[in-house]
Amino acid sequence: MTDTDHVVLLDDAGRAIGTAPKSSVHGTQTALHLAFSCHVLNDEGQVLVTRRALGKSAWPGVWSNSFCGHPKPAEPVIAAVHRRAEYELGLTLTHLELALPLFRYRATDANGIVEHEVCPVYTAHTTDEPVLNPLEVVDAKWVDPADLAVSLTTTPWAFSPWLVLQAEQLHLFDEVQRHRRAS
Repeated sequence: MTDTDHVVLLDDAGRAIGTAPKSSVHGTQTALHLAFSCHVLNDEGQVLVTRRALGKSAWPGVWSNSFCGHPKPAEPVIAAVHRRAEYELGLTLTHLELALPLFRYRATDANGIVEHEVCPVYTAHTTDEPVLNPLEVVDAKWVDPADLAVSLTTTPWAFSPWLVLQAEQLHLFDEVQRHRRAS
């Protein structure tokens, strides 16, 4: 992130109403803004989960989806997804699909930092192995979606709240619902 990075601010209906420096948006009074999340799968059907860098202001060190980010003003969300995949993980994506176009959440971490986002969720495929950008990601693992589902239902506190919420809604993680019903 540079001092010139901006995010798109949204009204309650999800319409763009302006921009603000990214560094000023995430705090205890975070304004609703546009973001995205992406879940990346490999040829074995495993999903990539990542552990957020310890220097992140929100949810440092927490396991999360493959990657997430914010489109720049006037940047198509799909272009932002590809840009962040390369920047955070050195990944080239294929088969990028919009899975949850209207995903929205608000959550507060242990330090009081609020995430408040309209966050379209994508799935994608790669044949690459991740190359971690240490400013963004401290660890990454390819995991079986069923194993992830069990972990999300038994230890949701170990994961970002947006991953837990997205997993409940994604077809990719149908196992989450089956496991909850069996518990």
